[in-house]
Amino acid sequence: MRITSLYLIRNVLIGFVAGAALLLPLFTTFDLISELDDVTSGGYRWPLALEVVLMTLPRRAVDLGPFIALLGGITGLGQLALTHELTAMRTAGMSIVRIAITTVMAGLMLVLLLGAIDEWVASPLQQRGVQIRNEALAISGEAASPSGSIWARHGNEVARIGAMSRHNTPVNIEIFQYTPDLFLKSYVFAASAEIRADGTWLLKNAQIKEWNGTDESIRQQGTLVWRSVFSDRRLKDLTLPTDSFSIRQLHHYIQFLNDSGQPSAEYEMAMWQKLGRPILTLAMILFAVPFTFAQQRSPGLGGRLAIGAVVGLLIYVGNQIIASLGLLLAANVMLTTLLPPLTLLGVALWLIYRFDRAR
Repeated sequence: MRITSLYLIRNVLIGFVAGAALLLPLFTTFDLISELDDVTSGGYRWPLALEVVLMTLPRRAVDLGPFIALLGGITGLGQLALTHELTAMRTAGMSIVRIAITTVMAGLMLVLLLGAIDEWVASPLQQRGVQIRNEALAISGEAASPSGSIWARHGNEVARIGAMSRHNTPVNIEIFQYTPDLFLKSYVFAASAEIRADGTWLLKNAQIKEWNGTDESIRQQGTLVWRSVFSDRRLKDLTLPTDSFSIRQLHHYIQFLNDSGQPSAEYEMAMWQKLGRPILTLAMILFAVPFTFAQQRSPGLGGRLAIGAVVGLLIYVGNQIIASLGLLLAANVMLTTLLPPLTLLGVALWLIYRFDRAR
């Protein structure tokens, strides 16, 4: 039985490789086509776009992990079904539950591999790719910062950075000072700022408005020292897309947002989606088991893969819709992100139990 289990794991792992070989080139081509829309004759040229796409390839592999698991499981088990090896295993006394457990063992290897890639390979490479892209677009004059404004709050002071330059210096800074009863006390706008070694910011070309009752005063100041509510170590993180963060970075950044009084639901959802992805991946692998036994009389593997692709796509879209609705309705983030994969896992286990009892 040990030899049979190892043989089954080997075939499922080969199926994962086949699924990745099918999906990754397809989605990488889509990513490259999307990047070519931003290619210019100046800073962001097509070789650089190709480099950025290749740097995001590990992230794409991690995101497609559940999809790869489903198609890989269907491929590995389906091939054994076509050669009647699954029938031989069942005749030898190997139950469907035992086949499912062995398949999950292969799935755990995939989950551990994707988790390591996500934390130590995909996140650093994607972040570097985003920085290369932003710098090239800034050189070509297409965009100063595609990430938008950055907000922070400390006590009665609220600050906004309009954008980050390609040299990672803040530009278009606004600072709002409020009284304890939430009346605007002063407003400062600075064209740019220099971050100094002691943590203070040297605001340049600052315009200062102050209110005292009904009186308003306006003055210009070439430079102004400001004790920033931002942390310089966080500024680079703030300009990066949410999906490029590792779990460790998300945890630290959520703490930063909570400490500065900013909403963190989007980043909490991103973190819990990463933590829930292994559950979803294992659920998709388990779905391949009843899927294979239900389709044993199918004339070929292509039809099974087509149906599996449709099922995987529907599950992926449904999961994204539920997550977006949860964020929109301010629902419990952990419940919104973990309930769908846990439900799918429960359904897969129930189907396996049903098929095992029926056969």
